[in-house]
Amino acid sequence: MRIGHRTGQRLGRGFGWLWGAYGTSALGTWLAFGAFPLIAVRVLRAGPAEVAALASVGAAVGAAVAVPLGPWVEFRRKRPVLITMDLARCAALLTIPVAYAFGVLTFLQLLLVSVVVAAADITFRAASGAYLKTLVPAEDLLVANARLESTTWTTTIVGPPLGGAAIGLLGPVATVVADAVSYLLSALGIGAAGGHEPRPERREDRRLRAGDLLDGWRYILGDAALRPLFLNTAVFNGLVMATQPLLAVLMLGRLGFAPWQYGLAFAAPSIGGLLGSRLARPLVTRYGQRRVLVASGTLRALWPVGLAFLGPGTGGLLLVIGVELGLILCCGVFNPVYATYRLERTAADRVARTLSAWAVTTKASTALLTAVWGVLGGLLGARTAIGLAGVLLLATPLLLGSGSRFRFGYAGGRGRAPVPGSPPGGASPGTRL
Repeated sequence: MRIGHRTGQRLGRGFGWLWGAYGTSALGTWLAFGAFPLIAVRVLRAGPAEVAALASVGAAVGAAVAVPLGPWVEFRRKRPVLITMDLARCAALLTIPVAYAFGVLTFLQLLLVSVVVAAADITFRAASGAYLKTLVPAEDLLVANARLESTTWTTTIVGPPLGGAAIGLLGPVATVVADAVSYLLSALGIGAAGGHEPRPERREDRRLRAGDLLDGWRYILGDAALRPLFLNTAVFNGLVMATQPLLAVLMLGRLGFAPWQYGLAFAAPSIGGLLGSRLARPLVTRYGQRRVLVASGTLRALWPVGLAFLGPGTGGLLLVIGVELGLILCCGVFNPVYATYRLERTAADRVARTLSAWAVTTKASTALLTAVWGVLGGLLGARTAIGLAGVLLLATPLLLGSGSRFRFGYAGGRGRAPVPGSPPGGASPGTRL
């Protein structure tokens, strides 16, 4: 059965609970968006260097902590791992309001919590991808990932305005509590999914060795189809995120935009992600996975350079909204297709290690490039540094090539077999959990 004929299908009770849990935790995360920097500045009187460290060091150390967790997750049932990671994030976040209530909150605690949350987030993503691959038939992966992508952008639209209102009324600590509760609800939802998950086969002849920590990277770099996607997403995501602090400085400082205008410039375009995620499946049905993946991956790189021409006033605001709308629309198409292809291409006994390595690299590259662009912004000016990132992004489609290097098919185990019912020229196909 072709993808296009599977409109509106139900993906089962298990996926329904997983989808609901993902939406709940994503909304909680967006409600608390910006809460840590606000707490650092308003409560702990932290300076710019400390706030920057909170964003970059926490993510980088969290990624390092998560490295050994990928191989550990691979040989365990994924649902208990998901629940454990949700509860770990909930517990870590709840220490902040408790410490605040007793007047003992410190910057070090904020940093440690950010490390725990980052490590748990990477582990959760790795386990959720492996769990989704066992939960949903191969031919329905694109449908599942499109729904998750749609939820991502819906919560992006709704969460920050609600979080901003909550911070204004109750303070940033209250949104941290909301985020913690969302992880608790997510854990309960995943627990309610039920069903029997078989225990993965484990090699009993030896224990985990130091070399096993690199299995995920070896698998990715040894696969001619995954390797270009891996490099493309690491560089693309890192460069896009590296310019965000500079854009905030430029808009809120030199160009004099009000905070509500800055928020609007990035919240309103999120509707493009919602639209793109709805278009992903029809586009793959019509044009094939290969063409959609390469085309959307190329088009998303064309937009950010426009931010170098940002000016003041209404025209500048409309420019940012237009650029972000185009960028997010293309990402909304690309993300579920790429995530599905990644799951299809990865053997079932390698998914957790592969996704863990992928997430660790993405977080580390983002932290590194954010730090580098902070220095460049100081040396060259924010606008020039943003323009430089945009020019470099124009080269990222070269990592994708023409798509001829991609091999399409489902890796259900150690061998690879075609996806049942997939259209010619491309399998049906993604997760971003």
